[in-house]
Amino acid sequence: MTARVFTLPDLGEGLTDAELVRWLVAVGDTVVTDQPIAEVETAKSVVEVPSPYAGRVAALHGAEGENILVGAPLIEVEEAAESPAAAESPAASGGSGAVLVGYGTTTHAGRRPRSARTTTLEPPRPPAAAPATPAGLASTSPRPPIVPVVSPVVRALARSHGIDLSTLRPSRPDGVVTRHDVEAALSARAQVPRRASVAGPSSPVPAAPEAAAPEAAADPRTGLTVRDTAAFSRLRRTVAETMTRSRSEIPEATVWVDVDATELWDGRRRLARGGRAPSFLSFVARFALTALARHPELAGRVTPDGQGLQLFDGVNLGFAADTDRGLLVPVVRRADRLSVRELDAEFDRLARAARDGTLPPADLAGSTFTINNYGSLGVDGSAAIINHPEVAILGLGRAIERPWVVDGAIVPRRILQLSLVFDHRVTDGGVAAGFLREIADAIESPLGALADTPGAVAG
Repeated sequence: MTARVFTLPDLGEGLTDAELVRWLVAVGDTVVTDQPIAEVETAKSVVEVPSPYAGRVAALHGAEGENILVGAPLIEVEEAAESPAAAESPAASGGSGAVLVGYGTTTHAGRRPRSARTTTLEPPRPPAAAPATPAGLASTSPRPPIVPVVSPVVRALARSHGIDLSTLRPSRPDGVVTRHDVEAALSARAQVPRRASVAGPSSPVPAAPEAAAPEAAADPRTGLTVRDTAAFSRLRRTVAETMTRSRSEIPEATVWVDVDATELWDGRRRLARGGRAPSFLSFVARFALTALARHPELAGRVTPDGQGLQLFDGVNLGFAADTDRGLLVPVVRRADRLSVRELDAEFDRLARAARDGTLPPADLAGSTFTINNYGSLGVDGSAAIINHPEVAILGLGRAIERPWVVDGAIVPRRILQLSLVFDHRVTDGGVAAGFLREIADAIESPLGALADTPGAVAG
């Protein structure tokens, strides 16, 4: 047998490491090419890592919850010696096509340099999976899952706070334990005062917290007791870095306008009677893309030296999606080519994948303009931060009934607020206001706007 060491590949995000969320195999298991062996969390998503080798798992490098450097050993697989017949078989020489971004398994030649590269890495860490089960506990499965119906992200959250998932009652009817279930357990635990242990001599574990938890010192600034200190998640750290860089590098300015969206609102309701109508966001996105064709600088990018502006042939449209992990920005590529219904289908597909944690890293990068539909959160306005390195972000508030003057009479109308935050290095307020006004006019007269849209993207 030949031992092959598989190193953590570049996940396509330009990152240097990833957190090992869960092993999907154990030492001694037999794996096939492209079989998922682990779940890892990057700054943007949780992805399954497939094995480029087939054989028996000889070692696992790293424990769940540990950060693994890109290029460091992840798993060691003992490959059976190939027979001459097997060597000639196409099935034996290539993967099934389940290729992870940045680490191909289909091209045979692409795998050999990586196995040679492992000899230059630091010595692998001790295997972490097989010894994890105490010797006194017998089990028919090497690594039984904690709870069969829970996502890797929720499992990691529970583990970081010491929550036993098997004790939680799922709030969803399908039995899936959600992030909200874990947070509810944390809230309930925080409300229960610490009690002295009443366990007998045969239960030493509950008595340990009493002995190891002296009275916490008060915070010198607030005078309050520090109840807990939790590290930022990987996603939260990435968001913080991006937002901090945006605010420190981009001289931003904001324009906003209240828009009478009654016609669009009523028109969409009429469409819904005959089936599923495109979302309100899809219409606004289409109007914004049409306006961007006349103002391409707002979907450009400042050059690294800050002395120029790059303009792109087309628009990759990012949109803010609220998920259990936090805020993500999935990307609709070449959105400028899509109709309202096609945009709606892409928004729905990407948002579902983002919420499920199955969105690949490639779908979370490369946007040139972003829409933040904060109205879906029930608010009217927001001082959005530009998604660096973009130069503008469009904000969309909720559409609610308000008194509005129409032809001299006060009538109830469906009003929403649009905002545009833009990089003042790229353009001035007049251009930004004109761009925002174009979108507002299209929302107020949607039939006219769609009638003027090229046929390829009108419907």
